[in-house]
Amino acid sequence: MDWLYATMPIAGVEIFWPGLLILGFGVGVIGGFFGMGGAWMVTPGLNILGFPMAFAIGTDIAHMAGKSLISTMRHGRFGNVDYRLGTIMIVGTVGGFEIGAQMVMWLERIGRIDAYVRYGYLVLLSLIAWLVFADIARKMRKDREAMAAGRKMEALSTGIEWHKTFHKIAIPPVVHFKKAGIRCSVWLPIAVSFLTGWLAGILGIGGGLIRMPALIYLVGCPTHVAVGTDLFEVAVSGLYGAATYTYKGRTELVAALIMLVGASVGAQIGSVATKYVRGYGIRLFFGLAVVGCAISIVFKLVAAAHPGVRDLFDTAATVLILGLVAALALHILIKFITGVREELAVKRNQLIQNT
Repeated sequence: MDWLYATMPIAGVEIFWPGLLILGFGVGVIGGFFGMGGAWMVTPGLNILGFPMAFAIGTDIAHMAGKSLISTMRHGRFGNVDYRLGTIMIVGTVGGFEIGAQMVMWLERIGRIDAYVRYGYLVLLSLIAWLVFADIARKMRKDREAMAAGRKMEALSTGIEWHKTFHKIAIPPVVHFKKAGIRCSVWLPIAVSFLTGWLAGILGIGGGLIRMPALIYLVGCPTHVAVGTDLFEVAVSGLYGAATYTYKGRTELVAALIMLVGASVGAQIGSVATKYVRGYGIRLFFGLAVVGCAISIVFKLVAAAHPGVRDLFDTAATVLILGLVAALALHILIKFITGVREELAVKRNQLIQNT
């Protein structure tokens, strides 16, 4: 079965290449659906498959840039991208990204990169999972209270509404973002993008892991617009990040190209699937994915700390991360197929009625 393994020329490690295809396709579907590059799954996934952490970060960013560009073009056709908002956010992202990338180089020099990045991921994923499920719980409670009082439930009501507080901080210039339907200080999206750019550089994520929730909860974007706008910003910042890490010699382009083969197909499916699952359906799937990814990182930390069970937990982490990607991608694919069938059925009925 040696043909299933390929030696990466820059990193110098042997990798199970079908795992790269699975990871690319699955994360392509998931990334196109959630509005992010999927690096929060790919970076740990590449590390679990055998890449050193610095190469996992650089390789993932290169793969992410191409895939996000494909998804952005598809979302743009649906009117889900606020290009004005995304362009403004690039200002903060580039500065934050370079600071994060320099910190990664420093951590690699002192030999602490694997532990720091894994613990950083775990803390970040835990906070985001809490935020998403707290929001869903509050939304459900609001809906129950409205029903009990006999009030009509608002279609666009949300659980956590932090963005309303931030919108009151009207530091000039104040800008109206037409596609997102919001009006706020231009410094709000710049500050959010700087933070996400820094995390992108130090954790090897496109920033979408926190940018999509930040656009919803801090900036106030509708979920489907947050998805498309985030992908646009991830694509642009990812191209910059890929150039930075390639210059630093930490990008394995062969692996990135293998993943892009699967991701180019998956991203199209995931992007179209957002037509059929809106709002809190997307947020629920996102929260479940974050929890699964956090558990896989815990397995990897246990394996590193206890050599006696290293093989068991390394295998468990690999199975979980690839299984999670496959399961989520399959579920989104089913939603996509069901939605397309229902849409075609409606069009056929309208055609029959008109004739």
